[in-house]
Amino acid sequence: MQYRKDKNGDELSVLGYGCMRFSKKGGGIDIDKAEHELMEAYRAGVNYYDTAYIYGGSEAACGEIFERNDIRDKIKIATKLPQYLVGSNASLDKYFNEQLSRLRTDYVDYYLMHHLTDISMWEKLKNVGVLDWIAEKKKSGAIRNIGFSYHGNSDGFLKILNDYDWDICQIQYNYFDEYSQAGVAGLKAAAEKGIPVVIMEPLRGGKLVNMLPETAKKVMRESNRDWTPAEWSFRWLYNQPEVTVVLSGMNTAEMVHENCRTADKAKAGHFTQQDFDTLKAVTEKIRENEKVGCTGCRYCMPCPKGVDIPGAFSCYNTMFIESKRDGRMQYAQAVGLTKDSAFASQCIGCGKCEKHCPQGIPIRKMLKEADKALRPLPYKIGINIARKFMLREAKKKKY
Repeated sequence: MQYRKDKNGDELSVLGYGCMRFSKKGGGIDIDKAEHELMEAYRAGVNYYDTAYIYGGSEAACGEIFERNDIRDKIKIATKLPQYLVGSNASLDKYFNEQLSRLRTDYVDYYLMHHLTDISMWEKLKNVGVLDWIAEKKKSGAIRNIGFSYHGNSDGFLKILNDYDWDICQIQYNYFDEYSQAGVAGLKAAAEKGIPVVIMEPLRGGKLVNMLPETAKKVMRESNRDWTPAEWSFRWLYNQPEVTVVLSGMNTAEMVHENCRTADKAKAGHFTQQDFDTLKAVTEKIRENEKVGCTGCRYCMPCPKGVDIPGAFSCYNTMFIESKRDGRMQYAQAVGLTKDSAFASQCIGCGKCEKHCPQGIPIRKMLKEADKALRPLPYKIGINIARKFMLREAKKKKY
């Protein structure tokens, strides 16, 4: 197993165990199966284990397994504050103490503000006193490192990144999403500040393995590499020195063994130009079902009316590459639930964006089409309700 260092010089395994996808049994987690797989990873050198308050049963399962095998002081636990449930200073302790109890520990190595999509969510936490709370927990040793996980656009990521002296951050990133969400711009910005970056969704929830079109698999088979689709994804990430840990939600021993073998071999800078060309061809095959040929270059930005143009097109394309539901949920999450909405419907047709688009996309026309598809009436109603709730909560915190 290879290791990369955090801000304190502690070594983290380049492969982290994502504990959200443990196998189920009888309505709960199959604890014995999860223990076998988790301990296989531990024996192979994995020392970073990621869970969260809302991962049903995950924290409790991890706590039981770590205690059973007496490995707490040999590993790093990362879990997350459910910031979307926090309404007061008292609730910070409420959730944190519950998490310590579930995990059967008296400290957390990495504590992340969960699922931030906009700086307004971080501002809400500051309004209930999270900065003093963090300082007290770090002073007592109950929290060793503080960070955040992110699901918005790159501009929002940079605002949060630059607003606090973070110890770690977590982003969705893979060869297909190189320019989506925080993207490569966010990865490099964090690395420049010396902040370790943990990668989630390296396989897009398994879609870069299970939903690859046959034409894309053929490109991989015809390369000079005997790598599986999963190995291609992980190796692309490990090739980048800015990446610290790559999470994988492993729930079979075979997954554990394959991912550990890859993490043992793949080094930063090992990709050849031919390897990059192969993944470029794979990406093009996946994108053949796209509706908009947007590359996420962001030359069209900023929009004078705040429209997240590449974000809208990315979600629109997801509807046809993966599923309508996935695209619409991404749109609601990354575009709709930000402090200042960035809907495609806000476009006033000024045409500024089209003057700068290298792909020659008729952006104004495609934005209308995208918004109509991404926000059918039920989704529009749901997003509006969620936004009203967020704005009401934010207003409360001012008084």
